[in-house]
Amino acid sequence: MKALLQRVSQARVEVAGQVVGAIEQGLLVLVGVEPQDNRASADKLLQKLLNYRVFSDAAGKMNLSLREVGGGLLLVSQFTLVADTNSGLRPSFSSAAPPALGAQLFDYLLGQAQSLHPVVASGEFGADMQVHLINDGPVTFLLQS
Repeated sequence: MKALLQRVSQARVEVAGQVVGAIEQGLLVLVGVEPQDNRASADKLLQKLLNYRVFSDAAGKMNLSLREVGGGLLLVSQFTLVADTNSGLRPSFSSAAPPALGAQLFDYLLGQAQSLHPVVASGEFGADMQVHLINDGPVTFLLQS
């Protein structure tokens, strides 16, 4: 699994003009699922997301995790994150998991996150989504499990 995490002061996802998920301070995470991914991949990624130290401490150093600051977690499925862009001028999506597996693992990741963290929201798998965010920093990292 790949995850592009962005530290945000706020973020929301809209589908057909309706807000389906929103958070204040926290992490907006775009999630891409690959064919070899499984529940263990999702569990490993979630532990990284909850514990990755990207928030500033009193000294201004990135030393605090999402758990420590009590921020929100907004998960958004994005199959384009795992596209093969190595050749040509058009991305190939053959490296993305089939939609059924992608949906299953994204839903699993979301469910696990909701059971382990108090503030979790999400986009809608497979929908045409508009993602609005205020990137705090900006701070953006690509994680892989």
